[in-house]
Amino acid sequence: MDASRANRLAVAGLVAFILAAVAVAYYGRTELDKAQTPAPIDSRDAAQVERGRAVYANHCASCHGARLQGQPDWRIRLPNGRMPAPPHDESGHTWHHPDEVLFGITKHGLVPPYAPKGYESDMPAFGSVLTDSDIRAVLAFIESRWPSEVVKLRNEMLEQTRRQGK
Repeated sequence: MDASRANRLAVAGLVAFILAAVAVAYYGRTELDKAQTPAPIDSRDAAQVERGRAVYANHCASCHGARLQGQPDWRIRLPNGRMPAPPHDESGHTWHHPDEVLFGITKHGLVPPYAPKGYESDMPAFGSVLTDSDIRAVLAFIESRWPSEVVKLRNEMLEQTRRQGK
């Protein structure tokens, strides 16, 4: 085979490889985007809330408390430098975060973009333990426990954040 033909074949192979890589990246990204689009979290959906209550009791209450009260002194670092589990009731900061952030933290743990790189936490990633539906159900349960005044404040805060982001 002459050098000219070998070069053309090499270039054709490279182009085919690049096109295949672009296709995989595009279609893979599209699927990832779909997977990261959470379905609604509805604290008024009795079935979702009840499912969330059971999942929370089995996977979350041991750290965050059966009544969502968190661990004692949750704002003070432990001797290992980590923070205690915060409450998910109205006394904590959970309600300050949008559902997408709460979903991401629950699924992936406290890693970027939900925490600084290298941040150490006792909060595990539940993505390999719970389904996305289970995570949404837990969040619906937590949100169902917030007093109406907290829900109102949260909705106002999130709406203001959305307007600023546009």
